[in-house]
Amino acid sequence: MKNNFTLIFNIILGIAVIVLFVLVLTKRSGQECQKEVISTDSSSFQLPIAYVNIDSLLLGYQFAKDANEALIKEQEDSRLTINTRARQLQNEMGEFQRKLENNAFLSRQRAEDEQARLVKKQQDLQDLDTRLTQQLMQKQQKMSEELRDTINLVLKVYNADKNYQLILSNSMNDNILYAEKTYDITGEIVDLLNKRFAGKK
Repeated sequence: MKNNFTLIFNIILGIAVIVLFVLVLTKRSGQECQKEVISTDSSSFQLPIAYVNIDSLLLGYQFAKDANEALIKEQEDSRLTINTRARQLQNEMGEFQRKLENNAFLSRQRAEDEQARLVKKQQDLQDLDTRLTQQLMQKQQKMSEELRDTINLVLKVYNADKNYQLILSNSMNDNILYAEKTYDITGEIVDLLNKRFAGKK
């Protein structure tokens, strides 16, 4: 989930940097830009850029925490189901082997029928494992999409009056090596997300 989310934001970051670069080049010549920066007080000057720390957002956003907890519980339930059935099958196979070694089957046909039943049960268990894994991956994908869509929507609403030209994502300092704290809007976005999520309950 985290890797998908980071990849999506890395793509958005790349596009946003290109757009910002084009805007800067078309709006001002290099000389005019240099004069403006020199004449501006550095303590009050702030670029129309902000960033969101994705790790902190995921830790603070209640929907992300609830969805992650639900996925973990489902994964644990699936594992319990598979492990329980695997142990039952192992016991039945052990019993079959003991009967075979002790000539306990009344006929060869009965032994072959029992072996076929156990092979089918093993295949059914493998199919169940695959199906449960796919269901979990689909739910994880759906959760990632909902999370991304919600964040994008909230960012649009938030930026309506903030007028940032670029909002970056940062995850474990992958995209931003250093930035002043004033550019970090994570807390504000998490608050908006949680208010929106609480309103849906």
